[in-house]
Amino acid sequence: MKEVATFDLATFQDAARVVSAVAHRTPVESSTTLEGVVGSPVWLKAENLQRTGSFKVRGAYLRMSRLSESERAHGVVAASAGNHAQGVALAARELGITARIFMPLDAALPKVAATRQYGAEVVLGGASLNEALEAASAEAARTGAVLIHPYDHPDIVAGQGTIGLEILEQVPGARTIVVPTGGGGILAGIAVAVHQVDPTINVVGVQADGAAAYPESLTQGRPVLRTDMHTMADGIAVGMPGEVPFRLIAEHVSELRTVTEEEISRAVLYLVERAKLVVEPSGAVGVAAVLAAPTTFNGPVVVVLTGGNVDPLVLLRIIRHGMAAAGRYLQMRVLVQDAPGSLARLLNELAASGGNVVSVEHMRTGAGLAVDEVEISVELETKGPEHCQSVLETLRERGYTIVRP
Repeated sequence: MKEVATFDLATFQDAARVVSAVAHRTPVESSTTLEGVVGSPVWLKAENLQRTGSFKVRGAYLRMSRLSESERAHGVVAASAGNHAQGVALAARELGITARIFMPLDAALPKVAATRQYGAEVVLGGASLNEALEAASAEAARTGAVLIHPYDHPDIVAGQGTIGLEILEQVPGARTIVVPTGGGGILAGIAVAVHQVDPTINVVGVQADGAAAYPESLTQGRPVLRTDMHTMADGIAVGMPGEVPFRLIAEHVSELRTVTEEEISRAVLYLVERAKLVVEPSGAVGVAAVLAAPTTFNGPVVVVLTGGNVDPLVLLRIIRHGMAAAGRYLQMRVLVQDAPGSLARLLNELAASGGNVVSVEHMRTGAGLAVDEVEISVELETKGPEHCQSVLETLRERGYTIVRP
């Protein structure tokens, strides 16, 4: 069991002074769209615009700045799917410390490349963050290097908590703060920091439904390992809560919510379209929770956008998924007669309906198809759910058989 740490306002004020040497004071942006559905002001704390593209540099720099000369001489090791890796790498460069970062084999290539560009050595291995963390811990034990844990250390919690102090200054009337949550370092830090000033502020943690370790852990009253992790939000796919943040979250956080993959993809799409912000899935789960149940948040609301490090190819897939979840992307299979001009007539009907055809697949043979039938698979961009329904109704009125909309 780790030593119980104590936190007071001075803890976070001191941390803020140290962290200011490397971290930006990120902006908060108002969201009139979210305000319209919540019914009160909503602000976005844009840590995706932080150095290294996420909040992680705050805690990493604070932790490493407090190492002794002997510890610095042995270097540091860390494990991360990407954001903590970049935070540690930048902090190490700024402090003149060598860093070796263990990353899962499926870590996003842009995150791996960025970590190396900041000067750290990257070791790829393991199928998950937990396996990478085991490898980093073994390396620390073997070499004497200091393990910079991504979330389970008082200095990490204090460093991330500096975001809470900034929020209090930037949005002094905030009543609810919504925080993406993986291992719990940022949620614990923000909750404890703001409660030093105003204990009545509600801090809400949000996890991806397919990688939520906190609900069961809070029910059990102790960190519980979750082994089945399935989510696009790789930055918060943490199998077990940290002991340090878990105790603080149990005391200071009254509510933890989960969101689906569809809700996450819709939030990423919303942030690109309406807020003009590129945010990775793990950084967008707070917005996903607000969009999913807007009237359940007491405003003014501040939603923390924890990171913006997303592979462009992955972003394209997520946006496409988000369009489908928002009812703006229609996939259907249509049966037509196998006769010259049938495909052209269908495409003309779709053009007249105002839909934008993305792809077409023409199948002449298959189970269930008659000799004189062709199945055409169409992917279509639309203006929304009502437009989708209108397209389907128009095709049926024209005599088309839709196999599966």
